[in-house]
Amino acid sequence: MPVHSKQGRKNKKDPVETFISAPCPLSPSLDETLQEIRLRIGTSSDVIIRRFTNESLSSLALAFIYIDGLVNADTVNQTVIQPLMEHVTLKSDAITADKAYALIKDQMLPIGGVQEGKTVEHMLSLLFEGYTLILFNGLTMALAADTSGYEKRSVNEPTSQGVIRGPKEGFTESLRVGTSMLRRRLKTSELRIEEYKIGQRTGTGVALVYLQGIASEEVLAEIRRRLNGIITDSILESNYIEEFIQDGGLTPFPTIQNTERPDAVAGGLLEGQVGIIIDGTPFALLAPSTFFNFFQSSEDYYQRYDISSFLRLIRYGAFFVSMLLPALYIAVTTFHQEMLPTTLLISLAAQREGVPLPALAEALLMELTFDVLREAGVRMPRTIGPAISIVGALVLGQAAVSAGLVSAAMVIVVSFTAISNFVIPSLAIANSIRLIRFLLMLIAATLGLFGIMSFLMVLLIHLAGLYSFGVPYLSPVAPMIPRYLKDIFIRVPLWNMPMRPKTDLGKETRRQGPDLKPQSIENQKKKAQLTGQQQKPQGEDQA
Repeated sequence: MPVHSKQGRKNKKDPVETFISAPCPLSPSLDETLQEIRLRIGTSSDVIIRRFTNESLSSLALAFIYIDGLVNADTVNQTVIQPLMEHVTLKSDAITADKAYALIKDQMLPIGGVQEGKTVEHMLSLLFEGYTLILFNGLTMALAADTSGYEKRSVNEPTSQGVIRGPKEGFTESLRVGTSMLRRRLKTSELRIEEYKIGQRTGTGVALVYLQGIASEEVLAEIRRRLNGIITDSILESNYIEEFIQDGGLTPFPTIQNTERPDAVAGGLLEGQVGIIIDGTPFALLAPSTFFNFFQSSEDYYQRYDISSFLRLIRYGAFFVSMLLPALYIAVTTFHQEMLPTTLLISLAAQREGVPLPALAEALLMELTFDVLREAGVRMPRTIGPAISIVGALVLGQAAVSAGLVSAAMVIVVSFTAISNFVIPSLAIANSIRLIRFLLMLIAATLGLFGIMSFLMVLLIHLAGLYSFGVPYLSPVAPMIPRYLKDIFIRVPLWNMPMRPKTDLGKETRRQGPDLKPQSIENQKKKAQLTGQQQKPQGEDQA
């Protein structure tokens, strides 16, 4: 990340300057370095500073710094502090700071991860990740030993994406646990993981995950560019990253998938997508994502193709029902009564005889009531939340019908609409439909079926103009690629999909059959030489 000069800006602050400052090198004086560190992090009670001084050589002094709660205390004591304080060579009068530095780095730290640093910023960033810092008096270099051991949540079943047949484990809030779960599923040397540090105050770890040779280089370059372009002080959840890098900011439709299932991310990587795992949240991102990706579930590939195709068609049907049913009811009962059979028309007229509200007010009242009940069920304690939602919906619905505020048909329409909304596997696009549904109801109440059809045409044009990292949102339907439609509306048998569909997500490569061969070492080396500069993670420069 570039350092902006402050010359010529004495009377005008640049917002970027609040996040970017010149690095501060370590001082050869240990006391000055400790004073600078205390000045930056304050006198926090969880920051432990332990000093070591050679009895016969006062110039040799060390300091150990770590944060209690982010490290494993036994590891710090047994592999860092105790071996160094009891080592005979460090206590002799013939040792110098340079020799002590080399001895400790090469021989005395039985830890896998040891890093060197020259600036206060670099050492503090390692300190906040669970490293133990080793500072030397008389040197402008320091060591950091990986002693991280903070508490992590155990791997559990995903709470937002249930599955009947399939893996029962989901991501946790730990970035390294997430990458390891992908490593267990994709045991290939083509799996690449690039790490970034985003957020000047949170320093959140972000991992870019993809399969070399399958993911599109153009898409990778664009994702890297957008990640490197994020300048903010905090990243607390994956939605922060999603909003910063997504396409089409003025659209209700999501252009990036989010999931807490490792098998879904692994499946996306095998299809040419790129995964983004964020430290501190169990929800990972998949990009680029088309409209049809949000209707596909991991379970589609864990059961027979005919059942999967049937369920997928039900999802598409539920999408249109959830979006259109209340608007169609309002339009037909308000403007187009002649479209209904006589018996049904008489029944609806009898139900609405004592209802004082128009159809639009009925629908809005019931929809808002259901949304309030759903939010209340989510926010309330788990033991009583579902009961409140069910009992509240039944009691309020029956009471509203008995009081003559709404008709029984409207209660049925709203209930079936809400159930259809839960059929869609992606919560992101289900929430988009909720917003569109209210707009459609207003249009139906003013323009009838003509307004609904006009709005659907505008919506289709809008979808056709959306892109996700350069990939058309409606591909492979628009533009139409017939041979890539085998896994869009239905799923054909796995043996009938020997080629990986390209659809601009990744490269069209063979994934099964007799011609399936891994890339040779020679080809990989040649490709690495040609595209080595492009594949270098730009996050290293930023960090």
